[in-house]
Amino acid sequence: MAVDGVVLNADRIFINGGGRALIPPIPGLGQVPYLTNSSMMDVDFLPAHLIVLGGSYIGLEFAQVYRRFGSEVTVIELAPRLIAREDEDVSSAVAEFLKEEGIDVRVDSKVIGVEKQGNGIAVKIESTGKISQVVGTHVLVAIGRQPNTDDLDLDKAGIATDPRGYIQVDDQLRTNVPGIWAMGDCNGRGAFTHTPYNDFEIVAADILDNDQRRVTDRITAYALYTDPPLGRVGMTEAEVRKAGTPALISTMPMEDVSRAFEKGETKGFMKILVDRESKQILGASLLGLAGDEVIHCILDLMYAKAPYTVMQQAMHIHPTVSEFIPTMMGELKPLQ
Repeated sequence: MAVDGVVLNADRIFINGGGRALIPPIPGLGQVPYLTNSSMMDVDFLPAHLIVLGGSYIGLEFAQVYRRFGSEVTVIELAPRLIAREDEDVSSAVAEFLKEEGIDVRVDSKVIGVEKQGNGIAVKIESTGKISQVVGTHVLVAIGRQPNTDDLDLDKAGIATDPRGYIQVDDQLRTNVPGIWAMGDCNGRGAFTHTPYNDFEIVAADILDNDQRRVTDRITAYALYTDPPLGRVGMTEAEVRKAGTPALISTMPMEDVSRAFEKGETKGFMKILVDRESKQILGASLLGLAGDEVIHCILDLMYAKAPYTVMQQAMHIHPTVSEFIPTMMGELKPLQ
């Protein structure tokens, strides 16, 4: 490895280059000033009209923040719905409360051009065969992420990457070159703050403790930090249906949760999916008050590989959101 012309040698090399915002080849985008998730953190003024390109996690979080600050906000998403990775009922609920706050949500809309227009920025959109434009003062690009590997000359070391530039790793995060590991956003195994730290734990256990922890043993878990938040773990309902797994499902609107009612924050719902045969939890979506915290009740049970009946029979504290998880476990019905 060479840095600034200095050759560095080591028995073990760990690559943790991170990632950055993906800037798509939209005509005109390079000729106008735009913001990303990083530069957005340096903003010390209030954009009069913020146009967000991308209706997923980063884009929606900033959209709601700046709408509440007082900016006019427009979100433009190429897919037919927001956060397309989630179930349709989750997407619809999130879109509904964002629209209620005054955010202009435009889905199934392709950005075909960006240009300066006076003191503003015009974003040209194609939707259902029609072309229109939105004129704002600032643009946030939140369409996706890419790994910081393009300037590392990995090919000179023979390190394999996929077509998107992510470093290919095995279950212990080793690259194809002995003595080199890749952790964090640059390996494509997760782009959340908690996943790189877990990568470190896996590598440290392997090297220091001879403990063969594996990436494939961890359960997908993350949150969307809108208000209310979305806590997610495991499979979505759509993924369960696609897999053809015989399953049980339970849902509960947040308006039926006493803690949510007490606090006047009743937007959203909770949904849990269970394997009908093993009785183990397959996944959950908790959209609502404290959903990002309550989801860990379910996550920990999934790591324990315990049947849902363990939670069903547990006594939780009143009045909390978590106390309704056992109730939901007692109201499971076949997924039709």
